[in-house]
Amino acid sequence: MARAAFAATSEAVPLDAIAREAGVGIGTLYRHFPTREALVEAVYAAELDEVVSSAPAFLADLAPEAALRAWMDRYAAFFQIKRGMSDTLRAGWASGSIATPATRERITAAIALMLSSGAQAGSLRSDVASEDVTMMLLGVFLSTTASDSPERVGQLLDLVVDALRPQAARNT
Repeated sequence: MARAAFAATSEAVPLDAIAREAGVGIGTLYRHFPTREALVEAVYAAELDEVVSSAPAFLADLAPEAALRAWMDRYAAFFQIKRGMSDTLRAGWASGSIATPATRERITAAIALMLSSGAQAGSLRSDVASEDVTMMLLGVFLSTTASDSPERVGQLLDLVVDALRPQAARNT
């Protein structure tokens, strides 16, 4: 419930609204998450774990290029949820009340896994650093707003994937 609430807006979501949506009282919510920071930290950590662990799952079911593109959609959803938590996250990281996760490193490792599989299959370039792809994706996500359509974000992600194809594959 909290994930959906955070994804729906970039504004701070009232905790009583999250409790109501979850069908619990505010006291129950506070027993599990004594502060807004604790709730945000739990949602962020769970989402990050799901994004990172989805990379091998996509690779198990799809060709590397398709797995990368599907994973990018999952990462975009994570970024959308993060927008609704950004003020609380920034304040918590600055004060030390929320642990600073190794988000970029974990995301970059997931991308590296998919790039390596794609390079072995010949469907993705072998000369691109996973850190560069991370930066490209952050550029897409930071340059789009919550009001941009998912189709617009998808078009930009398609361009990123196109840039990662070997030159011969782009010319066909």
